[in-house]
Amino acid sequence: MKSYKLGLLFGVGAYAIWGLFPLYWPLLEPSGSIEIVANRSVWTLFFCIIALSFSHQIRVTFQLMRSWNMFFKLTLTSILISINWIVYIWGVNNNHVVECALGYYINPLIIIAFGVLLLKEKMRRLQWISVGIAAVGVIVLTIDYGRPPWIALTLAFSWGSYGVIKKQLGIPALQGLTIETLISLPFYGGYMIYLGTHGESHFGQKAGLTVLLVSAGIVTAIPLLMFNGSGNRLPFTIIGLLQYITPTLQFIIGVSIRHEKMSVGSWIGFFIIWGALFALGLDLVKSNNQRENIVNAQA
Repeated sequence: MKSYKLGLLFGVGAYAIWGLFPLYWPLLEPSGSIEIVANRSVWTLFFCIIALSFSHQIRVTFQLMRSWNMFFKLTLTSILISINWIVYIWGVNNNHVVECALGYYINPLIIIAFGVLLLKEKMRRLQWISVGIAAVGVIVLTIDYGRPPWIALTLAFSWGSYGVIKKQLGIPALQGLTIETLISLPFYGGYMIYLGTHGESHFGQKAGLTVLLVSAGIVTAIPLLMFNGSGNRLPFTIIGLLQYITPTLQFIIGVSIRHEKMSVGSWIGFFIIWGALFALGLDLVKSNNQRENIVNAQA
Protein backbone atom coordinates (compact mmCIF):
# COMPACT_ATOMS: atom_id res chain seq x y z
CA MET A 1 0.00 0.00 0.00
CA LYS A 2 2.87 2.35 0.79
CA SER A 3 4.35 1.63 -2.65
CA TYR A 4 0.97 2.38 -4.27
CA LYS A 5 0.63 5.72 -2.48
CA LEU A 6 4.18 6.69 -3.46
CA GLY A 7 3.48 5.73 -7.07
CA LEU A 8 0.29 7.79 -7.01
CA LEU A 9 2.23 10.76 -5.64
CA PHE A 10 4.86 10.41 -8.37
CA GLY A 11 2.23 10.00 -11.09
CA VAL A 12 0.10 12.97 -10.05
CA GLY A 13 3.25 15.06 -9.64
CA ALA A 14 4.60 14.17 -13.08
CA TYR A 15 1.37 14.89 -14.94
CA ALA A 16 0.75 18.05 -12.92
CA ILE A 17 4.21 19.43 -13.79
CA TRP A 18 3.62 18.67 -17.47
CA GLY A 19 0.23 20.36 -17.20
CA LEU A 20 1.77 23.51 -15.72
CA PHE A 21 4.34 23.89 -18.53
CA PRO A 22 2.22 26.61 -20.26
CA LEU A 23 3.04 28.85 -17.30
CA TYR A 24 6.76 28.21 -17.70
CA TRP A 25 7.57 28.58 -21.40
CA PRO A 26 6.37 32.22 -21.70
CA LEU A 27 8.91 33.11 -18.99
CA LEU A 28 11.67 32.23 -21.48
CA GLU A 29 10.63 34.91 -23.96
CA PRO A 30 11.95 36.77 -25.91
CA SER A 31 13.79 33.54 -26.78
CA GLY A 32 12.25 31.93 -29.84
CA SER A 33 10.74 28.45 -29.78
CA ILE A 34 13.74 26.81 -31.49
CA GLU A 35 16.19 28.51 -29.12
CA ILE A 36 14.10 27.35 -26.15
CA VAL A 37 13.99 23.79 -27.47
CA ALA A 38 17.74 23.90 -28.13
CA ASN A 39 18.42 24.88 -24.52
CA ARG A 40 15.84 22.39 -23.29
CA SER A 41 17.48 19.56 -25.23
CA VAL A 42 21.09 20.39 -24.33
CA TRP A 43 20.41 20.91 -20.62
CA THR A 44 18.11 17.88 -20.47
CA LEU A 45 21.03 15.80 -21.74
CA PHE A 46 23.23 17.31 -19.02
CA PHE A 47 20.81 16.43 -16.22
CA CYS A 48 20.02 13.00 -17.69
CA ILE A 49 23.71 12.11 -17.60
CA ILE A 50 23.84 13.21 -13.97
CA ALA A 51 20.81 11.02 -13.17
CA LEU A 52 22.34 8.07 -15.03
CA SER A 53 25.64 8.48 -13.20
CA PHE A 54 23.88 8.33 -9.83
CA SER A 55 22.08 5.14 -10.88
CA HIS A 56 25.23 3.66 -12.48
CA GLN A 57 23.54 3.28 -15.88
CA ILE A 58 25.81 5.34 -18.13
CA ARG A 59 27.74 2.40 -19.60
CA VAL A 60 24.56 0.38 -20.19
CA THR A 61 22.89 3.38 -21.84
CA PHE A 62 25.67 4.09 -24.31
CA GLN A 63 25.99 0.40 -25.16
CA LEU A 64 22.51 0.67 -26.67
CA MET A 65 23.95 2.83 -29.44
CA ARG A 66 26.07 -0.05 -30.74
CA SER A 67 23.04 -1.51 -32.48
CA TRP A 68 22.39 0.26 -35.80
CA ASN A 69 18.70 -0.67 -35.65
CA MET A 70 18.43 0.82 -32.17
CA PHE A 71 20.38 3.91 -33.22
CA PHE A 72 18.18 4.43 -36.29
CA LYS A 73 14.94 4.15 -34.32
CA LEU A 74 16.21 6.47 -31.59
CA THR A 75 17.15 8.97 -34.31
CA LEU A 76 13.52 8.83 -35.46
CA THR A 77 12.27 9.35 -31.92
CA SER A 78 14.72 12.25 -31.52
CA ILE A 79 13.20 13.91 -34.59
CA LEU A 80 9.65 13.23 -33.40
CA ILE A 81 10.25 14.60 -29.90
CA SER A 82 11.89 17.68 -31.42
CA ILE A 83 8.83 18.30 -33.60
CA ASN A 84 6.59 17.84 -30.57
CA TRP A 85 8.61 20.19 -28.37
CA ILE A 86 8.96 22.93 -31.02
CA VAL A 87 5.26 22.90 -31.97
CA TYR A 88 4.17 22.76 -28.33
CA ILE A 89 6.35 25.63 -27.16
CA TRP A 90 5.47 27.71 -30.24
CA GLY A 91 1.77 27.05 -29.61
CA VAL A 92 1.96 27.96 -25.92
CA ASN A 93 3.91 31.17 -26.59
CA ASN A 94 1.58 32.20 -29.43
CA ASN A 95 -1.72 31.91 -27.54
CA HIS A 96 -2.74 28.41 -28.63
CA VAL A 97 -2.69 26.76 -25.19
CA VAL A 98 -6.21 25.38 -25.57
CA GLU A 99 -5.36 23.80 -28.91
CA CYS A 100 -2.23 22.29 -27.35
CA ALA A 101 -4.44 20.83 -24.62
CA LEU A 102 -6.67 19.36 -27.33
CA GLY A 103 -3.63 17.61 -28.79
CA TYR A 104 -2.89 15.86 -25.50
CA TYR A 105 -6.56 15.03 -24.97
CA ILE A 106 -6.79 13.16 -28.27
CA ASN A 107 -3.32 11.65 -27.95
CA PRO A 108 -4.51 8.48 -26.08
CA LEU A 109 -7.01 7.87 -28.88
CA ILE A 110 -4.32 8.32 -31.53
CA ILE A 111 -2.15 5.80 -29.68
CA ILE A 112 -5.04 3.31 -29.69
CA ALA A 113 -5.49 3.83 -33.45
CA PHE A 114 -1.75 3.32 -34.01
CA GLY A 115 -1.91 0.15 -31.94
CA VAL A 116 -4.55 -1.25 -34.30
CA LEU A 117 -3.00 -0.06 -37.57
CA LEU A 118 0.69 -0.60 -36.83
CA LEU A 119 0.90 -3.16 -34.04
CA LYS A 120 -2.17 -5.20 -35.13
CA GLU A 121 -3.75 -4.93 -31.69
CA LYS A 122 -7.47 -5.58 -31.30
CA MET A 123 -9.74 -2.79 -30.10
CA ARG A 124 -12.50 -3.43 -27.61
CA ARG A 125 -16.01 -2.10 -28.17
CA LEU A 126 -15.66 0.95 -25.91
CA GLN A 127 -12.36 1.81 -27.59
CA TRP A 128 -14.04 1.83 -31.00
CA ILE A 129 -16.76 4.06 -29.56
CA SER A 130 -14.15 6.39 -28.04
CA VAL A 131 -12.22 6.79 -31.29
CA GLY A 132 -15.44 7.36 -33.24
CA ILE A 133 -16.70 10.00 -30.82
CA ALA A 134 -13.31 11.74 -30.83
CA ALA A 135 -13.31 11.84 -34.64
CA VAL A 136 -16.66 13.63 -34.52
CA GLY A 137 -15.24 16.10 -32.00
CA VAL A 138 -12.24 16.87 -34.20
CA ILE A 139 -14.58 17.42 -37.18
CA VAL A 140 -16.70 19.84 -35.12
CA LEU A 141 -13.58 21.77 -34.04
CA THR A 142 -12.30 21.83 -37.63
CA ILE A 143 -15.56 23.38 -38.79
CA ASP A 144 -15.49 25.87 -35.91
CA TYR A 145 -11.84 26.86 -36.46
CA GLY A 146 -12.33 27.07 -40.21
CA ARG A 147 -9.25 24.84 -40.52
CA PRO A 148 -8.02 21.52 -39.15
CA PRO A 149 -6.55 21.92 -35.62
CA TRP A 150 -3.01 21.53 -36.98
CA ILE A 151 -1.23 22.21 -33.70
CA ALA A 152 -3.30 19.64 -31.83
CA LEU A 153 -2.99 17.04 -34.58
CA THR A 154 0.77 17.57 -34.92
CA LEU A 155 1.23 17.17 -31.17
CA ALA A 156 -0.96 14.06 -31.03
CA PHE A 157 0.57 12.33 -34.05
CA SER A 158 4.18 13.19 -33.20
CA TRP A 159 3.78 12.00 -29.60
CA GLY A 160 1.76 8.97 -30.68
CA SER A 161 4.40 7.97 -33.24
CA TYR A 162 7.07 8.56 -30.63
CA GLY A 163 5.24 6.29 -28.21
CA VAL A 164 4.79 3.48 -30.74
CA ILE A 165 8.50 3.39 -31.60
CA LYS A 166 9.53 3.57 -27.94
CA LYS A 167 7.14 0.71 -27.13
CA GLN A 168 8.82 -1.42 -29.79
CA LEU A 169 12.27 -0.55 -28.43
CA GLY A 170 11.31 -1.39 -24.86
CA ILE A 171 14.05 0.65 -23.18
CA PRO A 172 13.68 2.77 -20.02
CA ALA A 173 12.48 6.34 -20.65
CA LEU A 174 15.52 7.98 -19.04
CA GLN A 175 17.97 5.99 -21.13
CA GLY A 176 16.00 6.66 -24.28
CA LEU A 177 15.75 10.39 -23.63
CA THR A 178 19.50 10.57 -22.95
CA ILE A 179 20.36 9.01 -26.30
CA GLU A 180 17.73 11.09 -28.13
CA THR A 181 19.10 14.35 -26.78
CA LEU A 182 22.64 13.17 -27.47
CA ILE A 183 21.72 12.49 -31.10
CA SER A 184 20.22 15.97 -31.43
CA LEU A 185 23.19 17.62 -29.66
CA PRO A 186 25.13 18.50 -32.87
CA PHE A 187 22.11 20.36 -34.26
CA TYR A 188 20.93 22.10 -31.10
CA GLY A 189 24.42 22.67 -29.71
CA GLY A 190 25.50 24.04 -33.08
CA TYR A 191 22.44 26.29 -33.20
CA MET A 192 23.23 27.69 -29.75
CA ILE A 193 26.82 28.37 -30.83
CA TYR A 194 25.54 30.04 -34.00
CA LEU A 195 23.24 32.33 -32.03
CA GLY A 196 26.05 33.16 -29.62
CA THR A 197 28.59 34.03 -32.33
CA HIS A 198 26.03 36.25 -34.09
CA GLY A 199 24.98 38.05 -30.93
CA GLU A 200 21.44 36.66 -31.16
CA SER A 201 21.53 34.30 -28.18
CA HIS A 202 19.55 35.14 -25.05
CA PHE A 203 21.60 32.68 -23.01
CA GLY A 204 24.02 34.61 -20.81
CA GLN A 205 22.45 37.99 -21.53
CA LYS A 206 20.40 38.22 -18.36
CA ALA A 207 20.98 36.15 -15.23
CA GLY A 208 17.31 35.39 -14.62
CA LEU A 209 16.60 34.29 -18.18
CA THR A 210 19.80 32.24 -18.29
CA VAL A 211 18.79 30.36 -15.13
CA LEU A 212 15.35 29.69 -16.62
CA LEU A 213 16.86 28.40 -19.87
CA VAL A 214 19.13 26.02 -17.97
CA SER A 215 16.21 24.99 -15.77
CA ALA A 216 14.34 23.88 -18.89
CA GLY A 217 16.48 20.75 -18.67
CA ILE A 218 15.55 20.20 -15.04
CA VAL A 219 11.80 20.61 -15.59
CA THR A 220 12.05 18.12 -18.45
CA ALA A 221 14.03 15.49 -16.52
CA ILE A 222 12.26 15.66 -13.13
CA PRO A 223 8.71 14.72 -14.25
CA LEU A 224 10.20 11.99 -16.43
CA LEU A 225 11.91 10.45 -13.39
CA MET A 226 8.68 10.80 -11.40
CA PHE A 227 6.76 9.15 -14.22
CA ASN A 228 9.19 6.24 -14.21
CA GLY A 229 8.68 5.91 -10.47
CA SER A 230 4.91 5.79 -10.88
CA GLY A 231 5.08 3.29 -13.73
CA ASN A 232 6.81 0.76 -11.48
CA ARG A 233 4.23 1.07 -8.71
CA LEU A 234 0.82 1.72 -10.34
CA PRO A 235 -1.44 -0.44 -12.50
CA PHE A 236 -1.84 0.60 -16.14
CA THR A 237 -5.45 1.68 -15.54
CA ILE A 238 -4.50 4.31 -12.98
CA ILE A 239 -1.68 5.67 -15.16
CA GLY A 240 -4.08 5.81 -18.10
CA LEU A 241 -6.53 7.91 -16.09
CA LEU A 242 -3.85 10.14 -14.52
CA GLN A 243 -2.64 11.27 -17.95
CA TYR A 244 -5.75 13.44 -18.34
CA ILE A 245 -4.43 15.70 -15.58
CA THR A 246 -1.97 17.27 -18.04
CA PRO A 247 -4.36 18.51 -20.76
CA THR A 248 -6.97 19.47 -18.15
CA LEU A 249 -4.51 21.81 -16.43
CA GLN A 250 -3.42 23.13 -19.82
CA PHE A 251 -7.03 23.79 -20.77
CA ILE A 252 -7.72 25.61 -17.48
CA ILE A 253 -4.60 27.75 -17.95
CA GLY A 254 -5.54 28.57 -21.54
CA VAL A 255 -9.10 29.61 -20.69
CA SER A 256 -8.81 31.15 -17.23
CA ILE A 257 -5.27 32.55 -17.14
CA ARG A 258 -4.35 33.18 -20.78
CA HIS A 259 -7.98 34.17 -21.56
CA GLU A 260 -8.09 32.40 -24.91
CA LYS A 261 -11.50 32.69 -26.57
CA MET A 262 -13.79 29.68 -26.66
CA SER A 263 -16.68 29.86 -29.12
CA VAL A 264 -19.85 27.80 -28.73
CA GLY A 265 -18.54 25.45 -31.43
CA SER A 266 -15.26 25.00 -29.55
CA TRP A 267 -17.09 24.12 -26.34
CA ILE A 268 -19.23 21.60 -28.22
CA GLY A 269 -16.14 20.05 -29.81
CA PHE A 270 -14.37 19.78 -26.46
CA PHE A 271 -17.41 18.27 -24.75
CA ILE A 272 -17.52 15.62 -27.47
CA ILE A 273 -13.81 14.89 -26.92
CA TRP A 274 -14.40 14.67 -23.17
CA GLY A 275 -17.22 12.21 -23.86
CA ALA A 276 -14.80 10.06 -25.86
CA LEU A 277 -12.29 10.16 -23.00
CA PHE A 278 -15.01 9.23 -20.51
CA ALA A 279 -15.82 6.15 -22.61
CA LEU A 280 -12.11 5.31 -22.78
CA GLY A 281 -11.82 5.69 -19.00
CA LEU A 282 -14.70 3.25 -18.53
CA ASP A 283 -12.94 0.80 -20.82
CA LEU A 284 -9.71 1.08 -18.81
CA VAL A 285 -11.51 0.42 -15.52
CA LYS A 286 -13.56 -2.43 -17.01
CA SER A 287 -10.55 -4.17 -18.58
CA ASN A 288 -8.53 -3.80 -15.36
CA ASN A 289 -11.34 -5.39 -13.32
CA GLN A 290 -11.49 -8.28 -15.77
CA ARG A 291 -7.74 -8.87 -15.47
CA GLU A 292 -7.97 -8.82 -11.67
CA ASN A 293 -10.82 -11.35 -11.73
CA ILE A 294 -8.76 -13.65 -13.94
CA VAL A 295 -5.75 -13.38 -11.65
CA ASN A 296 -7.87 -14.03 -8.57
CA ALA A 297 -9.49 -17.02 -10.23
CA GLN A 298 -6.10 -18.50 -11.11
CA ALA A 299 -4.86 -17.94 -7.57
